[in-house]
Order: sequence, then C-alpha cells, then structure tokens
Amino acid sequence: MKIFLPLLAALLTITPLPVLRAEEVKPPFGENVQLRGSLADSRLQFEQTKKGCVAFMGGSITEMNGYRPMVCESLKKRFPATEFTFIDAGIGSTCSTTGAFRLERDVLSATPIDLFFIEFAVNDDQDGHHTRAECIRGLEGIIRHTKQTNPKVDIVVTFFVNEGMLRTLQAGGTPLTIEAHETVAKHYDVSTINLAKEAAEEITAGTLTWKQYGGVHPAPFGNAICARMIDELFDRASKQATAGEAITVHPLPSQIDPFSYAMGRFLDPARATIKSGWTLGVPDWKSLPGGTRPRFTSIPLLSATEPGAELSLEFEGSTVGAFIVAGPDAGIAEASIDGGPYHPVDLFHAYSKGLHYPRTVLFGTELKPGRHMLSLRISGETNSAGHAMRIIQFASS
Repeated sequence: MKIFLPLLAALLTITPLPVLRAEEVKPPFGENVQLRGSLADSRLQFEQTKKGCVAFMGGSITEMNGYRPMVCESLKKRFPATEFTFIDAGIGSTCSTTGAFRLERDVLSATPIDLFFIEFAVNDDQDGHHTRAECIRGLEGIIRHTKQTNPKVDIVVTFFVNEGMLRTLQAGGTPLTIEAHETVAKHYDVSTINLAKEAAEEITAGTLTWKQYGGVHPAPFGNAICARMIDELFDRASKQATAGEAITVHPLPSQIDPFSYAMGRFLDPARATIKSGWTLGVPDWKSLPGGTRPRFTSIPLLSATEPGAELSLEFEGSTVGAFIVAGPDAGIAEASIDGGPYHPVDLFHAYSKGLHYPRTVLFGTELKPGRHMLSLRISGETNSAGHAMRIIQFASS
C-alpha cells in the first residue's frame, strides 16, 4: 500500500494529452485531395431530382476497367435513390488536345452532365510529349468549353502516374503535366485528385510498391486508392453542406491562354474538297501491316497513300488539325493556311511502329479568329515505310 499510493499520486498528476480540434486532424490523403468550390451543384442535383449524369474522359486509364467503374459504384452507394447515367469517354492513347476537340461529340452532345472526371496527365506526358503550353491549351479547352455549356457542372481532375513522373515526384519535383493541369484547375476552382503524388509518397515510405500499384495502367489495388481519394473528396464536400443550399451558376474567369481549345470540335472529313488522291471509306486493314484497335477499323476514313494527294478544307477558328490513325506507313503532310507557305507535319509517332496509333496533329495554331482555308497535300518525304495519312475527323477551335 505504501508503494501503491505514491504511484497513484504520480499517475494522477500526469498532464493529460491535448485533445486535437477537428481542424487540426490531418484528413486522409492530406493535400493530395484538393477540394475547390463545394461540389454542391452535383450533390444537390442528385439529391433533389434523383437523377444524375456523370462523365469520365481520359485515355486508356479511364477506358479500362479501373477507377471509373469503382467511382460509379461508390456514387450509387452514396446516392442510393438516384438514377445515374454514366458516360465512358475514355479512348486509349489520346491526350488532352484530342480530348478538347472530341469533347462536344463524346460528352457534351449527351444529356447535360452534372459531374465530370478528367484524366490526361499521363498521356499528355508519354503520348503527347506536350509542352506546358500544350497541356494548358488542352485542359483549359476541356474545362472552359464544359462550363460554357453547363455553368452548373462540377469537375474533378485526376492525376495518375508513370515511371518517369514517379521518379520526378520522388526527387521532390512536380511533373510538367501535373503542374500545368494544376494551374488550370486552380484558375477554374476545380477539385483535383493527385494520385500520382500519393503513390510516390507511399512508395517512398515503404507502404506501397510500384508492383502493388500496378504500373502505368494500375492494378485494382492502385485504382482503389484513387477511388478512395475521390470518396474522401466527397466526404470533405459533404461536411460543408448547409441548410437552404441551392444550385448555383459559377461565373467563368478570364482565359489563361486565348488560344486554348475552348471551342474545340470535330469536322466531318466529308466536308473536305478533294483535288486528287484521297478516298473516303473503310481501309482494307487486313492488307496493312501493324496492329489496329477495333473502334477505328469499321468507320470510314479519309485516306491518301501516295505523294501529291491534295485536298482543301474551309474552317472557322484559330486552330485547325486532324484526329488520325498513324501506322507503320504514316507519311508527312504539308499544310498551308490561306495560301501561305506549306510546312511539313510528320504523322509518324514512336508508337506507330507496330500500331495504327490514334493521335491529333495540328496544321495551324494562333490564327486570327474567323474563316480560313486549309490546303493539305502528301509530301514525297517520309520517315516511315510509306506516305499514308488516314483522317478520322478534322478538328478546329
């Protein structure tokens, strides 16, 4: 008893641990989940009308059975009384430039969307090899065009990761594409999910391996991290909910780049005036070397395979290009705007060696807004086994 009493007294005099206030507790995923705005417009739409349209746009990471279906299931659980329409606008290998031009066809032409997930950081890096300006023009084009069409839409931009981007993050840097996309997201008050940084931090800490994550196209384990981060984003947004909330129209800020693709659209290749050497139809894919992707093998393409083939296209805007498939025989196009000098555009891509690879090439940028005439011809020069050009759609903005 003599020993016990002093011990009891000492325990009673121990200073209790401080109780942390809620705002002092680090939330799951920390700053790698960035809530901007409130996400209230989509939440109120889901809760009040019991209907919702959610779109996903990106490359193969979006197209695959990955984070997208996980998020769809999570939203259905979060809003069990809501009837959802989900749009999968993922197309493998495509970058934010292609995204800006196909946005109208693949997303905005559907019923008005309430919530939009965008993923292009990896493809802007490894497929597009974009400069910072190109990253901004593509993503700003997508976000601005979407908000111009529906000012009430909520948008979330996700950043996935490849090996090169991972090394940059582990060295304390920020990959160019993520920095550029984050700049656009901040400007437009758009929430972001930095899965790339989260994965890098966990791998560095030894709580995750690149193999567990699954690589460029994440395994279910890696995709589940992204889905949990998006859940956390919605949890944070829900905590901001207040009585009497109403769906609000959010004003657009000024444009970061006046030449971003905010009016991006596809133009039917049938609109072109053929001078010589071009045909519109489904190519004989079986006779051509190189792999193909099913989505492109049954549609008519505007094709030329011989030097000297010429066409012209009238368009309106400050940018013109084409969404093409470029395979082992991809050649060089020569483009002229409004009768100006011709300049070469190499259609061949590093991935074209074994695949008819989908990509967007630009023939004219930073043009004076208005109507213009594109003249296009196939060069006698080539860096491949042929001179082919196969156009899925022309593009302008």
